[in-house]
Amino acid sequence: MEDFLTYLRHERGQSENTQRTYAALLNKFVAWAASQGLNDWTLVELQHLTAFLQAERTRPLADEPEDSAKRLSSESVYLEIAALRAFYRFAENEKFLPVNLAEHLSLPRRWKRLPQALTSTEVERLLTPEEPATPASLCDQAILELAYACGLRLAELRGLRLEQLQLDAGFINVIGKGNKERVVPVGRKAVEALNRYLEAGRPTLVTPRSPAAVFLTQRGTPFGHTTLWARIKRRVKRADIGRNVTPHMLRHSFATHLLEHGADLRIIQELLGHANISTTEVYTHVTGHRLRDVHRKFHPRA
Repeated sequence: MEDFLTYLRHERGQSENTQRTYAALLNKFVAWAASQGLNDWTLVELQHLTAFLQAERTRPLADEPEDSAKRLSSESVYLEIAALRAFYRFAENEKFLPVNLAEHLSLPRRWKRLPQALTSTEVERLLTPEEPATPASLCDQAILELAYACGLRLAELRGLRLEQLQLDAGFINVIGKGNKERVVPVGRKAVEALNRYLEAGRPTLVTPRSPAAVFLTQRGTPFGHTTLWARIKRRVKRADIGRNVTPHMLRHSFATHLLEHGADLRIIQELLGHANISTTEVYTHVTGHRLRDVHRKFHPRA
């Protein structure tokens, strides 16, 4: 397993999040296998893999009451099967195991969840600067403006370094999933917020041990995933947005608002860093109200 996780990180270029997720999923199987008296991968047979997945489908969820009827989602089962298939493919290729048992596991159908986006009014409220400004609030403002202006993932915001900023030219270099690099234009408001933070906020947060990360905590360290999301959630609460805002919602808002204002889907694909256009196409389903407005406005019998 350690060799597999190293392979994911260094040869496949997968993110730390992907590596951690696969490690957690495989360790689940290892724990289950140990409870069945299986202490070596060579003892595992296809029936054991299917029995594990069946146990996962029927087990009560850890954070739910004992009498809850909720069970593991098909999305979670999909990830567990994907992790097993990737591990077994690697183990067979490296001659650790004689055969890839997991290739016989079929992946369940994945339902595409429609992305939830903020309204333009909610975005305006969220991006209203805090007064009086502090180094922390300037950092928060720059994070929010950049997230909405460029549709960045949370990991991309956390990992953004000073040398990736080309603010005079109006763009940034983003290192996305699989270490793929893309160039994303930055809007005027986001450039202003970033320059203000870099001039008046970041210098007071820097310590001798601070890295070249653009966004720093009050201790001068890079943001962790949870810490960064907590900062964004605080601004969401201050903006009095009365619904659950997820880490990806600013990214969804970026794509949805571009599409609603006439942007080409292929351009949005490039900006988001999607490898496949089918991933971007999900945004075409969230603009139904715009289609209705256009129909009512232009159809002679609407």
